[in-house]
Amino acid sequence: MTVTTHQHSGTGDWTDARLLYALEEVVEKELDRHLAVAKDWMPHEYVPWSDGRNFDGPLDGEPWAPEQSKVSDIGRIALVVNLLTEDNLPSYHHEIASLFGRDGAWGTWVHRWTAEEGRHGIVMRDYLLTSRAVDPVQLENFRMAHMSEGFESDNRHSMLHSVAYVSFQELATRISHRNTGHQSGDPLCDRMLSRIATDENLHMVFYRNLLRAAFEIAPDLTMEAVRDVVVNFRMPGHGMPGFERAAAQMALGGIYNMRIHHDDVLQPVLRFLKVLEIDGLGPDGLKAQDELGLYMNGLDSEARKFDERLAARAARKAARQNA
Repeated sequence: MTVTTHQHSGTGDWTDARLLYALEEVVEKELDRHLAVAKDWMPHEYVPWSDGRNFDGPLDGEPWAPEQSKVSDIGRIALVVNLLTEDNLPSYHHEIASLFGRDGAWGTWVHRWTAEEGRHGIVMRDYLLTSRAVDPVQLENFRMAHMSEGFESDNRHSMLHSVAYVSFQELATRISHRNTGHQSGDPLCDRMLSRIATDENLHMVFYRNLLRAAFEIAPDLTMEAVRDVVVNFRMPGHGMPGFERAAAQMALGGIYNMRIHHDDVLQPVLRFLKVLEIDGLGPDGLKAQDELGLYMNGLDSEARKFDERLAARAARKAARQNA
């Protein structure tokens, strides 16, 4: 099946300001749909407060020790990465508000999105500290280092690059939270992260539908933005201390790796929007579409090699245990 798009004006005519204006109605419609389906929830209801007790310091409580944590080792690593990602919200808000503006439906969405995302950091921090799931001193040191660094997108600051990035990134975050919950070993943690993942999914749907509208009005530019974002994709946590090592452990632990990135994040969005089937593109759009297709094939074979290494590693581990 092919999808035909209509270029309303020459590629060169689309400034960010014109695109924001052209997409305003879609944002309004998506905002109404989002508010109709999003359910408000209370972060305090997901925290096991009765487990809490004082830490060492001015209140002279008990220092943290690893054996106090109910969460698996991989769960601890992933929870810190996921929370630090949420912690950088002021930077994301600045980034998104600068690009999308604070007026009209765009502004209403930016503030609503920020408020909803804020809940995620609140509930995760309260859960982690109350349940003593992670080292609170290390967590705070990491938070200070990560937020002092701030966040700047890799996406050349075009509004279309931003819409494309968040379409994939919200889904990536949802998958990371869900898998962390499943691997955490704590049902309370799983329930909390499942609640957060529900929000992230609604955010992904909002941006994905916006991306679909962008393909209709400026297909070539949108195709180039999607190609750039997919080929250079990095999670927003990449600036945090020890991220490379944590990401490697999360990959081995089945929380987020190349296979998951290809199958559960990139493919669903590209398939839903039928990105590789769009026709009626100009030379730039066609080139971007071809490059995107090639990149996805390459990523799939890289992921296959990763799967094989993972399977070999599991086999060696099993052999050692049986020896």
